[in-house]
Amino acid sequence: MDNGKSSNKTAGKPIRCKEFSATRPSGVGAACKTAKVEAGSTVVIFGIGSIGLAVAKGAKLCGARRIIGVDINPDKFEIGKKFGVTEFINSKECGDKTLSQVIIEMTGGGADYCFECVGLASLVQEAYASCRKGWGKTIVMGVDRPGAQLNFNSFDVLHSGKALMGSLYGGAKPKSDVPLMLKQYMNKELEVDEFVTHEVKFEDINKAFELLLEGKSIRCVIWMDKN
Repeated sequence: MDNGKSSNKTAGKPIRCKEFSATRPSGVGAACKTAKVEAGSTVVIFGIGSIGLAVAKGAKLCGARRIIGVDINPDKFEIGKKFGVTEFINSKECGDKTLSQVIIEMTGGGADYCFECVGLASLVQEAYASCRKGWGKTIVMGVDRPGAQLNFNSFDVLHSGKALMGSLYGGAKPKSDVPLMLKQYMNKELEVDEFVTHEVKFEDINKAFELLLEGKSIRCVIWMDKN
């Protein structure tokens, strides 16, 4: 949110501070720092909202060959393409197969990296099941309700050779990484404005919620006193 009076501006536009405090470091950092996505790999992102799109951006920067977005809103695919998503799965249209079965078939054995960006324990387990045996990594980024638990078979955990890890703030170090990203943004080396898809006046705040619920907005700036 910007009140229109901030001095943090460049070329007449407010700096998207929120993107440096959460979205950009969390998503890009999860791909580049936590997972260490390798060039030529296959990535699956569960939930392609703002965080998921930032993960796609990071995976693309790392050279991933296939970036598969999973969401219940098919309109997200067109948005995702702008951030590097190459393929899309509507999780409501898997028929009699589980989501992990669809992904395993689609990728010929499973993804190299799976990112859970929704916050559902059941989806974390689907993501883990979707990873390739031997080296697949599942990175948890979504926050489920308090007390939610994950259940895994200990034999499968040992013999699958997969890794399950959490990514908090994308492994970024605020003191050193945020100033670096700000500098890159000011030098037009780092794109952030593309995450802000809508701007509304405060009296139209309900419109912002409608856009969010309809899945049409990535980030919406609410101006307190914009004419």
